[in-house]
Amino acid sequence: MSMKTIDAVMVQKCFLSGAKRIEANKEYINELNVFPVPDGDTGTNMSLTIMSAAKDVSTLQNPTMEQVCKAISGGSLRGARGNSGVILSQLFRGFTKELKEYTGVSVSVLASALERAVETAYKAVMKPKEGTILTVARGGAERARQLAEEGEEDILVFAEEVVAHMKEVLDITPELLPVLKEAGVVDSGGQGLVTVMEGVLDALNGKEVEFTSAVSDGVQRQATGAANDSISTADIKFGYCTEFIIMVEQHYDMDEELKFKSYLESIGDSIVVVSDEDIVKVHVHTNDPGLAIQKALTYGSLTKMKIDNMREEHNERVIQGAGLMTEEKPAVPAPRKPFGFVAVSIGNGLNDIFKGIGADYIIEGGQTMNPSTEDMLNAIAQVNADTIFILPNNSNIILAAEQAVNLTKDKEVVVIPSKTVPQGITAMINYMPDKSAEENKKRMTEEMQNVKTGQVTYAVRDTSMDDKVIKAGDIMGIGDKTILSVGSDISEVTFALLEALLDEDSELVSLYYGQETTEEDANALADKLMDAYPDVDVEVHPGGQPIYYYVLSVE
Repeated sequence: MSMKTIDAVMVQKCFLSGAKRIEANKEYINELNVFPVPDGDTGTNMSLTIMSAAKDVSTLQNPTMEQVCKAISGGSLRGARGNSGVILSQLFRGFTKELKEYTGVSVSVLASALERAVETAYKAVMKPKEGTILTVARGGAERARQLAEEGEEDILVFAEEVVAHMKEVLDITPELLPVLKEAGVVDSGGQGLVTVMEGVLDALNGKEVEFTSAVSDGVQRQATGAANDSISTADIKFGYCTEFIIMVEQHYDMDEELKFKSYLESIGDSIVVVSDEDIVKVHVHTNDPGLAIQKALTYGSLTKMKIDNMREEHNERVIQGAGLMTEEKPAVPAPRKPFGFVAVSIGNGLNDIFKGIGADYIIEGGQTMNPSTEDMLNAIAQVNADTIFILPNNSNIILAAEQAVNLTKDKEVVVIPSKTVPQGITAMINYMPDKSAEENKKRMTEEMQNVKTGQVTYAVRDTSMDDKVIKAGDIMGIGDKTILSVGSDISEVTFALLEALLDEDSELVSLYYGQETTEEDANALADKLMDAYPDVDVEVHPGGQPIYYYVLSVE
């Protein structure tokens, strides 16, 4: 019996099945990353992005198509991590914009939705590359349109044909992107998308998939508020962490949002208000949650309400740890200032460096776990400034930061497209307080281009790339674009990497040593480098980063 239309409940099942499928296969997708480094994270990023939305989608009871689409779009938008996660969220955003107008979805509607998904995702990427998730998505959309024009009406047949074609496109991604061919892998983001679509097929075929939203992302967040045992409850000015989602039913535009935020500021702090069409996610610390709730109810009905007593939680943590508290004066909110800084960092030592040069808020997890768009929004909310510069310090985090710009209404947010931690440090050092945001962005971006970055880590699999044969466990020295040195000794590989980066114009080398490297080893390497290059200054700093023995810069 043919399936000519699907309803909102089936769309819900398909999405959750896709989420479950990629969650189960994320490690396999991680292993397809081109560079054989231990922080390959495409599968993790895509899984966390879709699971962010799945948590909302799974709670809907007998939903309408509009409710399902809003939960998919809003949840993935806020939870997007890494380039692959952001692109996936944009595919969902475009797809659901087309779908939400219908109660029953046909092949023709699905074909249009897939085309809109691809159009939205391509627009989100400044320089789209072929041989990636975008290519696989476009191939699926093109096959979908062809089937619709040929008169195919059975959704199951249609879906099977589309997924089969996406797999064919995935198989040729190495021919479109030479680096994939050299590494002997297909595109990891494309594989992630195909995996989601295979989950969709499972649902269409009637396979029951048990879904649980209790998925841990394994990310260690910066300790704030009740999670920080080093402060007393007297420092908690507002005692209740209050969160809820408004399903907007009354007039709510940008002016209303600013008024709502202003009201929340009058009764609390740590405010995050994220609007996505007719859904508004709210987070506020206040001493009277009822006031926040009453105000929110004037805009519509509430869902996902959560109120935590931070003082009580804090006391429980202290008791469990058998710690002693010293009573301190309540914290005084920082005054509003013209400019503020949010930096993504990867270790305690590097965190301290960023704070020392002016960072107001540190988001931890850059290399080993990409922060989400919502992490960016939370950081923006914590910085009391008119204009906030975000330094992603990782090429895989820039898109998530740019997505946060579009979701922030009451502050100007400027993304400095730093691709490495050393670039971010250089950019911040070159900030000029007497210049405008636009002038500073230009200056900071230009200056950080003068920095060459190196990173030293180990290989997690055998591969061959950049004319180098690499075995699992080998030490690799990675430059800005390619692997420059390989060997078995950390110091020797690092020295060879530095030799490849240094030229006649080089004046300064900065070595940031990681968790698994001793200060003695770092200083010995610095001495060896100064002996070999007496005209180059060498600085040694404790970075504290995991996985990477050294992060280094050459200027």
